[in-house]
Amino acid sequence: MSFKDAIDSTRLPQHIAIIMDGNGRWAKKRGKQRVFGHMNGVKSVRMVTETCARLGVSHLTLYAFSTENWGRPKAEVSALMELLVRSLRKETKELDKNDIRLNAIGNLNALPKRVHNALLDAIDLTKNNQRMTLTLALSYSSRWEITQAIQKIVADVQNNQLDQTQIEESTIDQYLTTKNIPDPELMIRTSGECRISNFLLWQMAYTELYFCDKFWPEFDKEDLYQAIVSYQRRDRRFGKL
Repeated sequence: MSFKDAIDSTRLPQHIAIIMDGNGRWAKKRGKQRVFGHMNGVKSVRMVTETCARLGVSHLTLYAFSTENWGRPKAEVSALMELLVRSLRKETKELDKNDIRLNAIGNLNALPKRVHNALLDAIDLTKNNQRMTLTLALSYSSRWEITQAIQKIVADVQNNQLDQTQIEESTIDQYLTTKNIPDPELMIRTSGECRISNFLLWQMAYTELYFCDKFWPEFDKEDLYQAIVSYQRRDRRFGKL
């Protein structure tokens, strides 16, 4: 029996976040360059996007490139940027056809101009779609995001646009790059690593975490279904009884 048959469609996580880990190690095991793993990882991106939309998930956020990833070898970073441009051009029409809106969070101005322009074009083309929002975290880290939020809050307090005595958790939410996105209810990380690697630290205060041993290019529909079933079997108390 497929794990899909065990999913309760009335209790779906409305926001799933995924750390797509293991592309390089998957390629290395096959005697290939790391970029080969990234290329095959695009297939899993397509699969998980289509599957989440079909199930009825409202938001899917993929950790595609962290601020720390800029420290990787120049050749790998260049290959990743080129792959991103090609993928955006190839997949955007399909996203639009399936009523999926593309969004992006992170220090997008740090992206190469060609990548930034391709990303903005894809976001603009799909901006009116409503079935699901696919958010790419690019040049993103949560510590960067929180630091930026603090700087903006301080500036607004100094300019008398914000009363510091009125700052609450909801105030901070509005200064984050995810201000229009609900907090994730389920976070999946592939490759067997059990950490969240500077991803949505504020937003994942009460997110259910699921770690999968498979490398990202191996992650399939059944693995996604299993993660959702695991989420639905948990008792989410949010610190209460």
